[in-house]
Amino acid sequence: MRGVWRESPRRWGLREWSLSALAAAVTSAAVLTAGLSLARGSDMQIKSVRFGGDAQRTRVVIDLDRETRGRVVSDGANGEVAVALAEIDPGRGLSGNGAGLVRAYNLQGGSGGARINLSLARGATVERRFLLPPGDGVAHYRYVIDLKATGAVEAAIVTARAPQTRAEKPLIVIDAGHGGRDPGSQGHEVWEKAITLSAARELKAALERTGRYRVRLTRDSDVYVGHGRRVQIARDANADLFISLHADSGSDPALRGASVYTLSEQGASRAVREFTSHDDWQRDLRLPGGRDPSVDRILLDMTQRATQNRSAQFARGLLAQLEGDGHSMLRQSHRAAGLAVLLAPDVPAVLLEMGFMTNAEDGRVLSDERSRRRLMRSVADGIDSYFRQPNVPVHVAETGGQG
Repeated sequence: MRGVWRESPRRWGLREWSLSALAAAVTSAAVLTAGLSLARGSDMQIKSVRFGGDAQRTRVVIDLDRETRGRVVSDGANGEVAVALAEIDPGRGLSGNGAGLVRAYNLQGGSGGARINLSLARGATVERRFLLPPGDGVAHYRYVIDLKATGAVEAAIVTARAPQTRAEKPLIVIDAGHGGRDPGSQGHEVWEKAITLSAARELKAALERTGRYRVRLTRDSDVYVGHGRRVQIARDANADLFISLHADSGSDPALRGASVYTLSEQGASRAVREFTSHDDWQRDLRLPGGRDPSVDRILLDMTQRATQNRSAQFARGLLAQLEGDGHSMLRQSHRAAGLAVLLAPDVPAVLLEMGFMTNAEDGRVLSDERSRRRLMRSVADGIDSYFRQPNVPVHVAETGGQG
């Protein structure tokens, strides 16, 4: 095209004038398209509103083309939850039917942004809100609002669960930490891997004596089992609880006491990334096929959140049981971390540090069979207390294998 512009327009022929007209037309079309895109940009800032969950907990996902900040305008007390989204233009607005706790929704313009109004089907409140940036295969922002049932509805759901009969005894998977080529921490003439295996066997015996549980060990000898394999054993068995036993170590020999770890928020994000990294993760989570992948992702998030809540519920009860039975406890005994053995999205899991191998008193308790059995009886009592709670769901696990 550059050669066309070297000559004066007075000397152009038909070809030159045709090319000039074509260039002008293309330029005009580009300008018009850009103008339309700018005009429509605000309309496309809110792409869709999606729902997942049930009558106890409902997740609302607002798909956005840009980042935003949210502010609760109405918390549900008047039958409506309203959240303002800063610097978001609602454009034409969206409205429609909801699901779960939401009867209907609509979007409207507000001061400095948009506002989503959620008409509630029953009493509910905002449990948490957060913004998800693009990632994990999703190219846009997502503003998430988690709603939780309140008052009589929540109580009715718990009551409805209580009389349900359990087809099988709960299945507990006990993980003896370390093993084989991984000895763990060293105490006085004993390695952590030996202590954890003895404790796991004693806890298994204590649970089986009650006649209320089926129990499986991730290892029953001095062998190495990878972290991922330990988690998979629990998932394959459809376990109701996973507890990993360890003994701590520290540079200060005066440091002593037990502690319990549950999955941190950072660990939860890692778990989702790892879990969804393969193509058939929906089947691995036992979700029915043929659904929208975005809905499956919401269900995975909700499954994981419920699992984290049950893990924390068990951890609190276990710590109370240990402290009540007079066992030494760390000052901050409930801790959160992204430990590999806690990453299952659908099996409640905790890691129990039974004490410090590097402390003389803790080392004596862990090495002494009678003292260690007493500790494991307290752990068994904590498990018993957890499963006596009426709102703890129990899987119908397959039979076979250990236990």
